[in-house]
Amino acid sequence: MASIIKNRTIVNDDWTVVRAAEDGALPAVDALPAGKLIVPLALWQAEREALTASRSAAEIAVWLAPDSEPADIVNDFDKIALIAVDFPVFRDGRGYSIARLLRERYGYKGEVRAIGDVLRDQLTFMFRCGFDAYALRADKDLHDALKAFDEFTVQYQGAVDNPSPLFRRREAAAAAQKASV
Repeated sequence: MASIIKNRTIVNDDWTVVRAAEDGALPAVDALPAGKLIVPLALWQAEREALTASRSAAEIAVWLAPDSEPADIVNDFDKIALIAVDFPVFRDGRGYSIARLLRERYGYKGEVRAIGDVLRDQLTFMFRCGFDAYALRADKDLHDALKAFDEFTVQYQGAVDNPSPLFRRREAAAAAQKASV
């Protein structure tokens, strides 16, 4: 069984990511493997009823491609266990925006997982955008990747994890210190 980083801990991953065939064809619902599945948005949209009829919400998840619109699944948040965001190549950063939209605009509280070409260098920034689980590329060391979360101690800009920019946090600390004197 593969492992992932979830909430800054290495855990076993009992989910299977379903991909389209080389020609772009989506698999038939009755041909899907047993167990927990993360299906592409296109399959979810085409076969939502069949997928929810054959599996519980705890066994089905959706992954979004970089060009997917997160608004397309807002009404389905209660029907899926997690949302994964695919990074087909390291240099494609659109997934960061998708995670921020899911958290800040649409208020998604469940797991947001990064899948695909996910590397150690991205983890801190992904966390700041709202990701809480990371399926690193198979050739990467998860134990080494965990160190990425401790490399930066101060963040200048606001993000999902801390909306206040550094100058606002410093102003608040100075005001609190002045008030206590």
